[in-house]
Amino acid sequence: MSLVPAPSVESGDARREFSARYLVESYLPLERVAEIIAGEQSSGTFVAVPGETPALRARSRARVISVQTLADVAAPSLESAFARRERATGPYHRGLIEIGFPVHNVGPNLPTLLATVAGNLFELGEVTGLRVVDLDLPAEYAAQFPGPRFGVAGTRAVTGVCGRPLIGTIIKPSIGLSPEETADLIDRLCAADIDFIKDDEVMGDPPYAPLAERVRAVMPVINRHADRTGRKVMMAFNISGDAEVMLRHHDMVVQAGGTCVMVSVNWTGPAAVTRLRRHATVPIHGHRNGFGMFTRAPMLGFDYAVYQKIWRLAGVDHLHVNGLRSKFWEPDASVIESARACLAPFAGTSPIMPVFSSGQSAAQAPDTWTALRSLDLLYLAGGGIIAHPDGPGAGVRSLREAWEAAVAGIPLDRYAADRSALRAALRQFARPGAGA
Repeated sequence: MSLVPAPSVESGDARREFSARYLVESYLPLERVAEIIAGEQSSGTFVAVPGETPALRARSRARVISVQTLADVAAPSLESAFARRERATGPYHRGLIEIGFPVHNVGPNLPTLLATVAGNLFELGEVTGLRVVDLDLPAEYAAQFPGPRFGVAGTRAVTGVCGRPLIGTIIKPSIGLSPEETADLIDRLCAADIDFIKDDEVMGDPPYAPLAERVRAVMPVINRHADRTGRKVMMAFNISGDAEVMLRHHDMVVQAGGTCVMVSVNWTGPAAVTRLRRHATVPIHGHRNGFGMFTRAPMLGFDYAVYQKIWRLAGVDHLHVNGLRSKFWEPDASVIESARACLAPFAGTSPIMPVFSSGQSAAQAPDTWTALRSLDLLYLAGGGIIAHPDGPGAGVRSLREAWEAAVAGIPLDRYAADRSALRAALRQFARPGAGA
C-alpha cells in the first residue's frame, strides 16, 4: 500500500473531506490510475489547463489517500476502445484505491455527490474495471442530508411490533386486481394479524386500478381492523412517479390514515426521494428493483454497502436486500452482508430496516436468524403467505412460528409437529424457489 499526502492548503487549515473506495482494473500502474481518477472527478481533465493553480488544487482537487495492489489478471474485464488505441496488452492490474474529496466541492447535494464519487469514472478509457465499494462521510457533513426520519426504531413505533421481525407480504397477483379485489385480499390479510403489506413494484397508478381508487377501497378496511385490534397494519402504497405526483399521492395516503409509502428508488432518483423525505410524515419503503444492473458484474457498478448509504442519506426508512435461497441470482452471503450494512452505523444516520423478500417462506427463517442475529428486519413472503395451502392466515402463522423456532434454536420440523400452519408451509415451500 502506498500513501499520498494531501495537497498543502495555503491557510494551513486542514480541509474537510469525504472519501470513496474503489476496486479498479487497468493496464496502467495503479498509482497513475488513481491520479487520473482524482483529477477527473475534481479540478482536472485530460490535459493541463490554465487556471488550475496550486492554490486551486490545494483547495479543490481530490487526493489519492491510498493504493493497495491485488493480483494481476491476463484479460480485461470490460471493453475499452481507448485501451485498444493505446495498444494495451496487459497484464491488467487490480487494486483498491481510496480517494479523498473536499466537502466544499459538493455541499449537501446528493446528485452531485453521486456524480463526484462515480460519474464519468465508469467511462474512463484507462479503466477496464471499476466498482465503488465504500463511501465515508464526516458526521457533520452527513447531517446536512435529510437521512431516515423513522428507520428501525420509528418503524417499530408506528407498527407497534417489538421483539420480533415484522411479518409482511406483497399484493399477489402483482397486477390485475381491481381496487375492490385488492381490498378483499387485504381484509383477509388483516384478519390474519399481519404486520405489513406492500404493493408490487410494477403496480403504480394504472387506468384499471388508479391509486386514488385503491386507497379509497383499502384504507377503510385497514382502519376497521385497527379499531378491532388496536394496531394498524402498515400498508406501503407504491407512489413512484414524478416528484410532485409523489408528494400529492403521499398526502392522499396520509389523509386516508395510511402509515407508509413506497418508492422504486432507482427510477425515481435521489433528488426526488430527497424531496419526498423532506415532505413525508410516514416511513418511506425503498424498493431497489433494478439493482442488479448496478452490481451483478463484479468489476462494475456499486457494492450494496455504498448503495444503501446513498439511500440512507436521501431518507428511506426501509430498503430491500433480497432473501436467502431466493428466485434471484444473488448468493446468500451477499444478502446477509447487505442486511448488516443497513443496520450498521453510518456517519450518525439512523439504521434502516432491511427488507427480506423474493421467494421467502417459513423455510428460510432459521438460516436468516443464524446468519444475521438480528430481529430488526421486515420479512416479506408473497406466495409464502398468499399461496399457503390453508390460506393467508395460516401463511402468517407459519412465518411467526418459524421465527419463534429459529430464535429458540428448535429445528423447524420438530416445532412443526403440533403446529399445522408451519407443517403445511414446510411441505409446500421447503425447496429452492418455492414461495416466490
